[in-house]
Formats: sequence, C-alpha cells, structure tokens
Amino acid sequence: MPPSPSVRLGIVGCGNVLGAYLALAEMLRREGVADVTVFCGREHQRFATLAAWPSAAFVTHFEDFVSRPDVDAIVVLTPMVEHARMARAALEAGKHVLVEKPLAVTLKEARQLIAVAKATEKFLVCAPFTVLSPTFQAIGRRLQRGDIGTIISARGRYGWAGPDWTGWFYRRGGGAIFDLGVYNLTTLTGWLGPVRRVAAMSGVAVPKRSVCGKKIRVEADDNSQILLDFGGNRFAVITTGFTLQQYRGPGLELFGLEGTLYLLGDDWDPDGYELWQNSAGCWQTYKETHPEWPWTDGLRHMVECIRTGLRPAVMPEHAYHVLEVMLAAQAAGRDGRTRNIKSRFKPLQFCAARQHLPAHRVHDRTRVD
Repeated sequence: MPPSPSVRLGIVGCGNVLGAYLALAEMLRREGVADVTVFCGREHQRFATLAAWPSAAFVTHFEDFVSRPDVDAIVVLTPMVEHARMARAALEAGKHVLVEKPLAVTLKEARQLIAVAKATEKFLVCAPFTVLSPTFQAIGRRLQRGDIGTIISARGRYGWAGPDWTGWFYRRGGGAIFDLGVYNLTTLTGWLGPVRRVAAMSGVAVPKRSVCGKKIRVEADDNSQILLDFGGNRFAVITTGFTLQQYRGPGLELFGLEGTLYLLGDDWDPDGYELWQNSAGCWQTYKETHPEWPWTDGLRHMVECIRTGLRPAVMPEHAYHVLEVMLAAQAAGRDGRTRNIKSRFKPLQFCAARQHLPAHRVHDRTRVD
C-alpha cells in the first residue's frame, strides 16, 4: 500500500509559541509526513518567520489564508479570543484544525465549533496535549488497574510570575485559568473523569502589570484556587496563577485508598513519578522514560490521524468539558457560589495496544533489606 501523502500545514499566529511548534514540524518534515506551506501573521513577523522556514509563503490576511488549496490542516496559535472564529472558518473551508488552548472562550462558541467539526467530518484537535504524554499514559494504566485504589483526593499546581511580552493574557478572555490552570484540569479529568461541581476563590492579585515597558491594568484573574467535586465524595484542588515565582515538588498529587502517586515536574513537562503502595510499604521512584516528549505533541498526533484515518485520542468533547469547568470557576470566584457542571465526555483509553507498563528504572529510597 503506497504511503499517505505529506500533510500540508498552514499556521496562523506567529508569536511566542510558534518556535516550539516549528521544532516539531521540522521533525515531521524530515520524516516526510508533513510540511508547513504557509503562515498567516502580522507584517512585522514576516522576516523572522520566513527566516525560520524559508520554503513557506507568508500572508497577512486570514481570509486569504484559510481557503488556500495548498493547505490540508490549519494550526491556530493566535490570542485566545480568536481561537473559535478562526478554527470554525478553517473547518468550514474543509481543513482539519489544531487549536491552542482553550478551544473557545465561551460555551456557545465551543458548541458551534464542535458541531461544525462533526458536520464537516474534519478533525478538531484541541490543546493542551498532556493526555498524550507517555508518563500520563503510564500513570493512567496504573490507576486503571487499581495500583493505589480509588482516588479520593488530588492536588494540582501550575503557575509562574506571568508574561511581560504582550498584554492579552491580562485582558478579558485571557487570564491564568485559561492559560495555566487548563493543563491541570485536562490532566486530572483525563485520569479521574468529568467534574460534577466547582467552587473557587479567584481574583486579581496584581492590579497592574509591566508589559513591554508599560504599565497595564489587569482585567482577567491572575490568582486562583479551584475546588473540584468528581462525585462520590472525591475531591481535588488546583492552585494556578501568574503569582507563583518558583516552586519545587510534584506538579500533581493523587491520593488513593491504597497508596499515593506523585507526578514529578509539570504535566506538560513530566519528569517521571513517585509511587507509594501500602502493599509494598515503600516509595518507588520511576524516572522519566521520554524526556524529549514535547508539549506540542498534538501536532504529530493530528498528522498521524490524517494519514491513517484514525480518530484522534484528543477529543473536543473533553476540551469543551474543561472549558465549562474553567468558566464555572471564574464565575464562582466572582460570587462565591458553587456551580454544577453539565457536560460529560467518554473515558480516555490508556494505550490499549500496550497493556504492559514501560520499563522504568526503580530507585527505592526507603526500603531497608
């Protein structure tokens, strides 16, 4: 059977995250499975973008870009408030779409986007892609087989001091929950399933920020504590914000009735995990098996799905659920009221073709023989 043709990619948004996607795109080009044919950005981005990828075209008008016949799939890397509009236009033009997080900033936009993807039968692949990481999958298989029993409590944390190169992170439609909390929410719901109820403390802790040497007023929440109810008295809390200068320790902590599991590093950049099982009576450290795994891996996954015809493992219904939780957390932070979450999604599959765990090297720091 002849190999599938190389997937022709168009990228809209030539800002801060473009470099990370181009690093993966270069690997895909060397493998002969994908190539970037055109960029859409602002005029002042033309020189640097084409210096990084000289073989592509560069346009400044999205309307000219989205309907080009030399593009099979479009990657949306623009500010968040533009995601839904551009992703929808790309789907309606017959393109597959990868959209950076979140897929939209309102539930209405997100519902419309998913409906268009179904109607056009095109793939809609939504960041973040933490559920694709080998470490996420390895932990998922452990949880699925009951290695630490029923998870009844969990904690997630991701944040930093905040961006200083553009102001849209701090405007309405942006904020730390959309930019940062989305990672932990995607990961925890991927492992534990849909959230049933949300409460939150959330607000603006730093009213003015310095961006490109100028002071701007912060409109979107930059400091949040989100409490999640997964049903059955199973709870989790997420700490996120543009207010964390540095931190050490696990990015995610899972507490089961028969053990504990810590994901080391951040879920978008994992560094292995630590496991306590009551039955073993010791901590076991599993080193990261894929330190080169990129947080942009959804691009590889989309290209693979286009070439094989397989449905993506990254489901837009999951991204929709996470968006509903984030919007509910923002609302709960404003008025202190708990919100019920209506949406659901199908449970994730943890690499059904690979039922065995990868060969991690164990470093037991507590057992005394």
